[in-house]
Amino acid sequence: MQIAFIGLGHMGGPMAINLHKAGHNVQAFDLVPAACETAKAAGVQIAASSEAAVKGAEVVISMLPASHHVEGLYLGHGGSGGLLAHIAQGTLVIDSSTIAAATSQKVAKAAQAAGLAFIDAPVSGGVGGAVAGTLTFMVGGSNADLERARPVLEKMGANIFHAGAIGAGQTAKICNNMLLGILMIGTSEAMSLGVANGLDPKVLAEIMRRSSGGNWALEKYNPYPGVHENAPASKGYAGGFGTDLMLKDLGLSQENATATRASTPLGGLARALYAAHSLAGHGGEDFSSIIKMVQKKS
Repeated sequence: MQIAFIGLGHMGGPMAINLHKAGHNVQAFDLVPAACETAKAAGVQIAASSEAAVKGAEVVISMLPASHHVEGLYLGHGGSGGLLAHIAQGTLVIDSSTIAAATSQKVAKAAQAAGLAFIDAPVSGGVGGAVAGTLTFMVGGSNADLERARPVLEKMGANIFHAGAIGAGQTAKICNNMLLGILMIGTSEAMSLGVANGLDPKVLAEIMRRSSGGNWALEKYNPYPGVHENAPASKGYAGGFGTDLMLKDLGLSQENATATRASTPLGGLARALYAAHSLAGHGGEDFSSIIKMVQKKS
């Protein structure tokens, strides 16, 4: 299948590479030359522009940082002159960015008016899941469009959930990431408290993992250095899912909570703590570095 892939960052790059490895003809583009070079070294063809990438594409996939990037890509600045005008009618557009549901709905409406199919399909699973092809996709869109996308999504992920209509995938994602942010802060507090009392962090992590405090952050992505060899915490909090990206997603959750008058006090607190952590200079570090805020200083 001829696939255009726009956005080759920590998540998008491995996803595009997995599509290439599966035998698809992938034409990719990113504004960052280094990201293009990494994908190119793995065999992915790099186009000169996003417009060139979508030429002849049967499926267009985007993986971008935020709502304004997605809207700017597809609709252009000022609402015109975007990529939608360069995509052939009948093409399926899959946006896997984590953005506001309202933005997905706005882009989908414009795509459908241009004769294109559109689904929002944000992911969970982190960079490790992107590399391994085990991501979870949360899809918003019609049943027919999801089934059309399924053979492509299956090459990048192990779990595909139909959350509902356009925008529902984004809503499911912000709920998930709000909970993840809360769990990471709680895990950081518990690990730091135990270590401050002289407990071995690996032993403590295993005790809690097998007890009622067990959670994904504790078991798979421990924020304490040395507990998990391949976690960002053991690599100077480099790579992974950045603090500023978590802050963005927590912001989306709180914007949605305000709009729907939902009560999310822990989500609001998590956003405030991540904002303070970012302002302290940790925005580019993995979000598990939030443990630095609660660790006892030696």
